Amino acid sequence: MTDRSVVDRPRVATVRVDPDSAPVGGHRPVGPEPPLAPAAPVTVAHLGPPPPTDRVRGWVVAVVLAVVAGVVRFTDLGRITDGGTPVFDEKHYVPQAWQMLRNGGVEDNPGFELIVHPPLGKQLIALGELMFGYDGFGWRAAAALAGTLSVLLIVRVGRRLTRSTLLGAIAGVLLICDGLSHVQSRMGMLDAFAALFVLAAFATLVRDRDDVRARMAVVVAQGRVGDTPFGPRWGWRWWRLATGVLLGLGCAVKWSGVYWLAAFAVLALVWDLGARRAAGVQRPWLGTIRRDLAPAVWALALVPVLAYLAGWWAWFGSETAIDRYEGAGPAFLPGALRALAFYSGEVLDFHSGLVSTPDNEHPWESKPWTWPMGLRPMLYYFSSGDQVTGCGTGDCVSAVMLVGTPALWWPAFGVLGFALWRVATRADWRHGAVLVGYGAGVLPWLVNIDRQMYFFYMTPVVPFLVLGTVLLMGEILGRADAPRERRQTGVLLVGLWVGLVVANFVWLWPILNGMPITQEMWDAQLWLPSWRARS
Repeated sequence: MTDRSVVDRPRVATVRVDPDSAPVGGHRPVGPEPPLAPAAPVTVAHLGPPPPTDRVRGWVVAVVLAVVAGVVRFTDLGRITDGGTPVFDEKHYVPQAWQMLRNGGVEDNPGFELIVHPPLGKQLIALGELMFGYDGFGWRAAAALAGTLSVLLIVRVGRRLTRSTLLGAIAGVLLICDGLSHVQSRMGMLDAFAALFVLAAFATLVRDRDDVRARMAVVVAQGRVGDTPFGPRWGWRWWRLATGVLLGLGCAVKWSGVYWLAAFAVLALVWDLGARRAAGVQRPWLGTIRRDLAPAVWALALVPVLAYLAGWWAWFGSETAIDRYEGAGPAFLPGALRALAFYSGEVLDFHSGLVSTPDNEHPWESKPWTWPMGLRPMLYYFSSGDQVTGCGTGDCVSAVMLVGTPALWWPAFGVLGFALWRVATRADWRHGAVLVGYGAGVLPWLVNIDRQMYFFYMTPVVPFLVLGTVLLMGEILGRADAPRERRQTGVLLVGLWVGLVVANFVWLWPILNGMPITQEMWDAQLWLPSWRARS
């Protein structure tokens, strides 16, 4: 779908109309404008198109796809275990979560001293264990629910970005059929929760953008934009406040959430500036600084810190946890925060020292430049021989591999390149937002390439790959008022692409879920040499 929003430009009380918002068949003159040509007056349309009117259908589609996602994510959830014990990194988080249930939410057993992440993700795992018991289903139930809710959210975000319920539905289908998201939603690890909070924060931030522009449209319609050279004040912005809370909770799952916190804070201010410029505010830069900066610091700096600290509620309520580090940490802090600061410093030292060397290199380690196309997946579980039956032969294999669906992942550089082109040539805010969300999950890891890194770090990035793909599909579909033949061609191409992703996911299903397959089938699943273990 073509964006009909205005390209924000610095004007005084006027805004140039984006060519995409011009009537069908209209054109834009080439070359410099005549110096005396009158500029178009600001109208409500300059602040962006209204949301789709099929509100009920939009929610029905989102809920139906969430139900489908729940069936896919929860099916046979607890079957694959290592002799009844967790697999891969579940071995860290699952027993720590179980320990929380017995120790008031605190991990204080020296036997589980490898505690290198904040507690919120493990507390969520613990809720599943509390409800369903200490087994494969129990320790994965919360992650599967997080993966299901992510599908609901991405349908709504995709619909809001594109103003199309169809494209929102396609976003949901693509996320359901992504192999990485599927596997991480079926593991007792932290990444599915991090992805949920990041996506939810992005959803509320986009909603805040729409809300601000809708309120600005009222000001424009009433002719009050010129009442002050700085533009209106907005008062409480509850959607942005929710963004801050969600980002803080994301950091309480994994510290990597701070990358999205910084990126989204900048993005929010850029959008505020864009709204003031689009409305023809006389001094939009100064207006943004005077009207928007301080509230943004409150909502996207202080509130996330408070939300992050709230994730440590059990720590602050436990004398055992605090007393262990009593006397350490910065002297100017009170006891509980002082102990937490010292403990956090120890965790930071652990991460800083997690360097890959020939002596400790992990067999499935990867580097960020391999992530966009998923060139180095990870093998979470593998069993063969007499321990595996049901494939119809005496030589069966059962494996769980973390691999992104190639039909979605391999076009990634084309999707990102198109987004960059749209930002550079059309100032398309939607593609810019997707690039910010995607870059926040990849670019920071390029700073220290010697650190041990793994493909599952991309879990919170997948929604932005999906949204970028959907935006490109919208361009392929064409405008709703395009000629019939053009639309039919677009529908055919998009249908083939979506169908290929679904078919690719179905093909990978056995190695995403540990189904018993023959050795020949296992070899056929490994498409690239980099998908195999290093010899």
